[in-house]
Amino acid sequence: MNMLISSMAISSAMVRRQSAHTRAALDETRMKELVAFTARSLETDKPVPFGSSIVNTRSRERLVQSLNAVAREFDPSSHAEVRAIRRATKKLKNVSLAGYTLYTTCEPCPMCMSTALWAGLDRVVYGATIEDASRHCRQIHIDAREVSARSDMRCVVDGPLLREECYALFTHPNMLKAFRSWSTRKRTSTKA
Repeated sequence: MNMLISSMAISSAMVRRQSAHTRAALDETRMKELVAFTARSLETDKPVPFGSSIVNTRSRERLVQSLNAVAREFDPSSHAEVRAIRRATKKLKNVSLAGYTLYTTCEPCPMCMSTALWAGLDRVVYGATIEDASRHCRQIHIDAREVSARSDMRCVVDGPLLREECYALFTHPNMLKAFRSWSTRKRTSTKA
């Protein structure tokens, strides 16, 4: 009997490891797709390094993708994550996104992470960090994990994933040029 219980425990542990490995591979695939989607904006007149997608956590089917549209929409809340959440809830005709995962090329700011929590997303998976983004544009330096931990709502926050690939969106020559025109760009002191 002990041998049977021991075999079941080993089997269960193997399934968990295999599931974690499968999830990690699927996360990487989804993030690579999101990086490619976001990178297309770098060849436009309004490039952005911030892209998000929402995926069904179980079926892994993508529901929506969005880019940051703050400048295009003249709306400071038009971050990629918020836009994706708005589009997803409208598409589903439901304010709850329980059963869905948000992928984003950059760690969500407190506004975006709060929106993810209010929407009831299962997980958030991010690429570049808030510190990475802060090299180029102003940020609120509160980790997505901290926002989640301080709420009554639960959401798993995983990342950084494919950080270098996601950060490369910020350092593309067209993006670096665009940052110079952003009102939210990082300003350096010119004192002598």
